[in-house]
Amino acid sequence: MNQGFIKVAAVTPKIRVADPVHNRKEICGKLEEACAAGAKIIVFPELCLTGYTCGELFLQEILLKAASARLQEIAEYTRGRDALVFVGLPMEYDGRLYNVAAAVQDGEVLGLIPKANIPSYGEFYEGRHFTPGNREPFLVPFGEKQVPFGTNILFCCENVHGLTVGCEVCEDLWVADSPGTGHALKGATVLVNLSASNETIGKDAYRELLVKSASARLICGYVYTSAGEGESTQDVVFGGHNLIAENGILLAQVKKFTCQTIYGDLDVEKILSDRRRMGTFGREPREAYVKIPFRLKVEETRLDRTFGRLPFVPEDAAGREERCQEILSIQSYGLKKRFEHTGLSSAVIGVSGGLDSTLALLVTVRTFDLLGLSRKGIRAVTMPCFGTTDRTYENACRLAETLGVTLEEVDIREAVEVHFRDIGQDREKHDVTYENGQARERTQVLMDVANQSNGLVIGTGDMSELALGWATYNGDHMSMYGVNGGVPKTLVRHLVKYYGDTCGDRELAGVLEDVLDTPVSPELLPPVDGKISQKTEDLVGPYELHDFFLYYMLRCGYPPAKVYRVAKLAFAGRYGDETILKWLKVFYRRFFAQQFKRSCLPDGPKVGSVALSPRGDLRMPSDASVRLWMEEAEAINS
Repeated sequence: MNQGFIKVAAVTPKIRVADPVHNRKEICGKLEEACAAGAKIIVFPELCLTGYTCGELFLQEILLKAASARLQEIAEYTRGRDALVFVGLPMEYDGRLYNVAAAVQDGEVLGLIPKANIPSYGEFYEGRHFTPGNREPFLVPFGEKQVPFGTNILFCCENVHGLTVGCEVCEDLWVADSPGTGHALKGATVLVNLSASNETIGKDAYRELLVKSASARLICGYVYTSAGEGESTQDVVFGGHNLIAENGILLAQVKKFTCQTIYGDLDVEKILSDRRRMGTFGREPREAYVKIPFRLKVEETRLDRTFGRLPFVPEDAAGREERCQEILSIQSYGLKKRFEHTGLSSAVIGVSGGLDSTLALLVTVRTFDLLGLSRKGIRAVTMPCFGTTDRTYENACRLAETLGVTLEEVDIREAVEVHFRDIGQDREKHDVTYENGQARERTQVLMDVANQSNGLVIGTGDMSELALGWATYNGDHMSMYGVNGGVPKTLVRHLVKYYGDTCGDRELAGVLEDVLDTPVSPELLPPVDGKISQKTEDLVGPYELHDFFLYYMLRCGYPPAKVYRVAKLAFAGRYGDETILKWLKVFYRRFFAQQFKRSCLPDGPKVGSVALSPRGDLRMPSDASVRLWMEEAEAINS
């Protein structure tokens, strides 16, 4: 549970209908397995102590007494076991029968949550036996104690920050006004649902949609457990369809008809971070709630959850294609609006033969096609200088030619040399002035060429470069509209590849393939033996690491130690721990130090949930201190 991770389990035991003695044994056996796997919240199905399909047998006092007695035995079995456990059973109180979820922990029954919504439609006849549960809790006798009984009960872990658990029972999830809504607004970060949902064609997909949407709408973890094998098949069949979701993402689900236990690692800290971020999350309900404290041992959760190396890039091919198409549309329609607003018909873009300028040119071409403008109105300017190689120069030229845009060449060597003489810069001194002088000259050329044709300079820099400040201030940092500013470097590569795969032009696809195969470089230092001598990732670190750091810092709110922990899992076998930590420190130093460049960015479209625009997502002071982040990073492994 360190760093907010907590392992949860959704368990479906193989039961016998109307046999609480057998079912108690099965539940305890599964409980032992889940505890051994490290689960701290363990959820069993609705009415699992008796079976959901008892029918008129629910009215038999012998069954009700046996179920209550077995619940006491299960509670005792939890003593010394470090978990909060939810078990379903029928209970009588004051002459009425209730469908109840019992919360037990360390030998005690902490609370009893009655089902609020009783279905009596289709194949369901619960209204024949059960009474809808009360929202506002009151005390009822159970064993030798008085136990809170009601829907509005939350279980608050005293020694794990933010871990508050609310409970629903089956139909409660399916209704418009679910109890879970109130639970979440009152502070529940994890919702559990004890269910007995039978299988019909297509119902599993709808059930999955409900669980994912509830976890997304309520910004919480959701543990859904359903009845399975052992229930009566007299009229319906139960598949034990267990699901675990977090903030709209399905972490795990069971293969139906298997009576399996599934586990998920919920991230309570991320849930809290997302709620802090969303200012419209909602107001607390006015209804009375009872908050019941409990404690768990604080220890490091063994993570079975996976963390993809490329969080900005969908892992499946179909998802990547859909994402690429959508981003290209966002970029091109954003630029289209700017041209419509200004009434201009000329675009100026510096092409280097690298990834970023290639993507920007492709987006500009799409935009002109949407506007019905001639591609000749796109002035692709190549500006060779001291570091330009034949490969990138030729790719830039071939790209412009195959796309049918206007190719122009402005050799800036002489202009830069004159500038160096003017300021007393030694041509052989390859320092930051040597590099930035070239970058600023290129931007000046583009701006002036745009003035000549009353055009717009299209920015090429991507979001990863902006995060690291890997741009020359008032050089490639500046443009009139930056189409790539919301796209991380790891995604730029996939966008260019997608364009090549779908363009239907073999010659263009070949150029794009070679661009993709070219090392990322600003080409500001002279080549060695005609090849690129200055490779960006050798200087600032691998972009796949920096994009990973950026995502988990900004999107998930992770502190450095937690970013490092999940990065080690994601990049195991690819980068050593020391390498990851080295570049993590570089990331934080550069991210804070270079905010001044992001504070004056040109306009450009937001494309994803992580963005760096000072007018939108990241209103961060340019002089903020990095001290807290660096102190934690320096303390890692110390």
